[in-house]
Amino acid sequence: MKVVAVGGGTGLSSLLRGIKHLVPDTITDLTAIVTVADNGGSSGRLREEMQIPAPGDIRNCIVALAEDEDVLAKVFQYRFREGEGLKGHSFGNLFLSVLTKITGNFLDAVEITSDILKIKGRIIPSTDQLVDIVAEFTDGKIIKGETQITEYGKKLKGQISSIWMEPEDVKAPQEAVEKIKNADVIILGPGSLYTSIIPNLLVKDIRDAIVNSSAYKIYICNVMTQYGETDRFTASRHIKTIHKVVGTSFINAAILNTTIPPDELLRKYMKENSEPVTADAGNISRMGITVYAEDLLDAGDYVRHNPEKLTRTLVKIFEKIKEKRAA
Repeated sequence: MKVVAVGGGTGLSSLLRGIKHLVPDTITDLTAIVTVADNGGSSGRLREEMQIPAPGDIRNCIVALAEDEDVLAKVFQYRFREGEGLKGHSFGNLFLSVLTKITGNFLDAVEITSDILKIKGRIIPSTDQLVDIVAEFTDGKIIKGETQITEYGKKLKGQISSIWMEPEDVKAPQEAVEKIKNADVIILGPGSLYTSIIPNLLVKDIRDAIVNSSAYKIYICNVMTQYGETDRFTASRHIKTIHKVVGTSFINAAILNTTIPPDELLRKYMKENSEPVTADAGNISRMGITVYAEDLLDAGDYVRHNPEKLTRTLVKIFEKIKEKRAA
C-alpha cells in the first residue's frame, strides 16, 4: 500500500504515530502532506519574524514518524519556558527555521530534519509559500488568519460560510502532487476541519490531485466539535463541508468514533463548548460512503483518537481494498 495522509495539528501526528508501525510490511510508501497556514504561537512568531512557512505542524509530524521517539525526538519537542526571545518557542521550530535560512529552502530543511530523526516515511508541506486562510462568516464578517478565525468564531456571531487561501495561486511541491497521484489510499484527518484539513485542500494542486487520483479516499472524523469552528456539526456535516470546499464528492469511506467520553472528561469539554460529534452513520451511508463506526477513544486526560485503535480500523480497510483488487 502507498498511503498519503493529509492534515495537520495533533490529529495527523496521532494517526502517523500509529500507522508508522505498518511500514514497510503493510505500507510500502508513507507520505504526510501537512498544512503550513498556522499563524499562532511559536509557529506564527517565526513565520512573521523569519518569513518562512509555519513549522509547528511539520515538526509534530516529523517527531511522530521518528523511528524511535527517543531523547532526540524529545529534544525537538522541547519548549523553552524562559529566556527573552526564546520563551514559548519549541526547539524543533527553531531548528527548522535555522535550517531554512541556511539552505535557503524550506523543503530541504524538512528533508534534512526528517533524515536526522530517521523517520518512517516522508513529510511534505502542502505548499512552501507563505499563506493565510481567510473566512467569511454568516454575519458578513471577513477574518484573515487561522488563529483569528477561531477566535472570532468563539464570539458566536456567525459560522463560517466560505473559506479561501491568500494568495489563491500558491503552488504545491511537485513531489506532493506525485505522491497523491500514485497513492493507493489517501487519508484525510483526523484534525480540525477548518484549520488542519481544509487548508491543504485550498491549495489547488493538492485539491485537484486528490480528486483526480484513483486512490481510495478515507475521512477520519474528529471525536469532538471545535468551539468557534464546528459547533453542532454532525459527522455528515463535516464531510459535506469538505465536499463543498472541494466542489465535488470524492470521499469513499468515513471512520467514526461511537464511544462517549467518560462523564468527568465530557463535562470538562462541555464547559469549553465542545461536545461529541454525532456519528450519524445513516446520513453518511446514504451519501454513498462506506462507514466504519467503532470505539476509537484513547484513555487519558484528553478526548482524542487512540493511535492503535485507529490503525486496527485502517488495517481492516486496507485488507478489504486488497481483496477487491484481487477479485
